[in-house]
Amino acid sequence: MKLVTANQMRALEQRADASGNPYAQMMERAGGLSAQALMERFAVRDQNILVLVGPGNNGGDGLVCARVLHDNGARVALYVWRRVPAQNDVNWELCMQRAIPYTRVEDDGAFVKLKSELARTHCLIDALLGTGVARPIEGTLKDLLRVVRAELDAKTARAQNLRRITPTRQHSSAPTLQRPLVVAIDLPTGLHPDTGALDPAALSADLTVTFAFPKIGQFAFPGAEAVGELVVADIDIPEAWANDVDLDVAAADEMCARLPARPRNANKGTFGKIILACGSAQFTGAPVLAAHAAGRVGAGLTTLALPETLQPVIATKIDEATFLPLPDRLGDWRPRAANELLATIWDNEYDALLVGCGLGTSEGARDFLGRLLGNFNTLENPPTLILDADALNLLAAIPEWWNVFALNAPPILTPHPGEMARLLGTDVAHVQNHRVQAARDAARQWHALVVLKGAFTVIAAPDGRVTLMPFANPALATAGTGDVLAGAIAGLAAQLHAAARRAAQPDALQIAYDAARLGAYIHALAGEIAAREIGTAGVVASDLLPRLPQARRGLET
Repeated sequence: MKLVTANQMRALEQRADASGNPYAQMMERAGGLSAQALMERFAVRDQNILVLVGPGNNGGDGLVCARVLHDNGARVALYVWRRVPAQNDVNWELCMQRAIPYTRVEDDGAFVKLKSELARTHCLIDALLGTGVARPIEGTLKDLLRVVRAELDAKTARAQNLRRITPTRQHSSAPTLQRPLVVAIDLPTGLHPDTGALDPAALSADLTVTFAFPKIGQFAFPGAEAVGELVVADIDIPEAWANDVDLDVAAADEMCARLPARPRNANKGTFGKIILACGSAQFTGAPVLAAHAAGRVGAGLTTLALPETLQPVIATKIDEATFLPLPDRLGDWRPRAANELLATIWDNEYDALLVGCGLGTSEGARDFLGRLLGNFNTLENPPTLILDADALNLLAAIPEWWNVFALNAPPILTPHPGEMARLLGTDVAHVQNHRVQAARDAARQWHALVVLKGAFTVIAAPDGRVTLMPFANPALATAGTGDVLAGAIAGLAAQLHAAARRAAQPDALQIAYDAARLGAYIHALAGEIAAREIGTAGVVASDLLPRLPQARRGLET
């Protein structure tokens, strides 16, 4: 699903209006679908709902929403800021025909009426600005939002105090004592649609209903924190009109369509072979997590290529993998191990090679990686190459490594923000403040797929395409989850690569892009399952492993 800026959205709306889908019709759908989204989550009959109505189309959407909720039995009131009803304001007239009460901000000295309405409201609908925020919020609107926030905070505090005093008692007045559900139409007021910047006066939502396409600012912090649950409502703007937009957010149906097939007459070779050059004396868990993850996402055969001294230790931790013990020096990597690894890949036609999880940054590991990458292009049918963790830290120490090795096919790099900062020669703050642009620029320069990990993981391709993952889950902020992600991407790359070889349609870039997106999506979905079952604190990397196939199955159904 495309991710758009405010200007791109306005252009799409103008095109729709000129093509026979007038603004009035889009507004009717937007307001009606906002009401529907609320009614699917909240029983509105006989509930007090306050709609904050602003100028322009966002306020119009709010008026439609108010009317639909009124017609479904809610007790609706309007609080109006800077909306001067014109003769052709049909939605205002329809609300007046229903005798929906309203208060204008200019008639409400000291916000007395606003406070009174908030005191009894069960649901608050924000239809003040939407994508219309262009400058810092000041004046009357800032004062209005300050009052709303103060009243909401006070209700929250009173409800928490009651729960602390009598945690098991049920209060008949609980609905009015609890904080009202806050619903934002299109965007929470004060959230910048393009940057995710959040005005100090901004109103956070529990549910945001946006239209046609999600906006970039809804997937960038700090603004993403104010969005709550995000629903995208269809207002009859064809998706194809946004095909030239090169920024996507991954959607379940799109990811499902990219999953490799699982034919009934398959054998383990059908689902690809992956080999992992990972691990060191200090890090014996990382290769195990990655290898397990590859199998859990469906890879047919997994081989662990290890310093031979470590093989007996790691073999006790995994039963399903085969092993390629490589010459080492007291558990450390040696350059000539790369020669044996490449020969094994050539002879056995592996579909994916993962390098780096727990590799270490010793001199031996550096020389091993250099020889491996320096000779990688000699492979006749090279596997999809995934570089993770210490492989990235070693690359960061090589000036213009992308020119030094000049790989024929684009590798997949999976840096977290710290590794990305080292690769770019900058700091973590810069990377985090420019996640999409940093990943896109790096992918182009390095001719690589870049998977910039973190909240709303960014996947960038060297041809300019970028996909964001729609997940921000603190349960995944723990050691080893990156190894699971690398293994999941590699396992899916192996399946896609094997399928492409059978069909004689190898497209290295598309295989890498699909593997990166699918791996990140299934990994994040497994994290969501773990967080629901365990909590956002206490999930460890191995908890994700049995949930990877659950996530894949959930994506397929």
